[in-house]
Amino acid sequence: MKKKIRIVLGADHAGFTLKEDVKKYLNSLPDYQVEDVGTSNDASVDYPDIAKKAVERYFADPVNSLAILICGTGIGMSIAANKFPKIYCALSYDSFTAKMARQHNQANFLALGARVNYHEEITSIVSSFLNATAETGRHLRRFNKIKQLEGDK
Repeated sequence: MKKKIRIVLGADHAGFTLKEDVKKYLNSLPDYQVEDVGTSNDASVDYPDIAKKAVERYFADPVNSLAILICGTGIGMSIAANKFPKIYCALSYDSFTAKMARQHNQANFLALGARVNYHEEITSIVSSFLNATAETGRHLRRFNKIKQLEGDK
């Protein structure tokens, strides 16, 4: 039996409702297991705390995991998550950038903004991120240079 890919899912208060929508979508897909790290309502919380929780949970099984973080714009979550070594969080506002984040940049985290006016269904963006695979060749060479910048040999 194929092991399910674990999706660590987190949001601050601004992203709570969108997180619940994404969680419902992910739970409808057979190949994914969702681990929700909060928040559990729309009461104010600090997005760096949620990003830190998500990173910690991601590292429990990084080979078999991805993460999705949501705040008002996605900017704060992406900045906070990217402070951690080996986290490559891409802020995407459409399916194309979500797909390219995985294919060309080996992103392991996706950041979304709940207060952003998307021009397509959020499920399409999430699906594009999840279904893309990292390309090799020049993209891997470039990604390895990014890893070198953080001292990861």
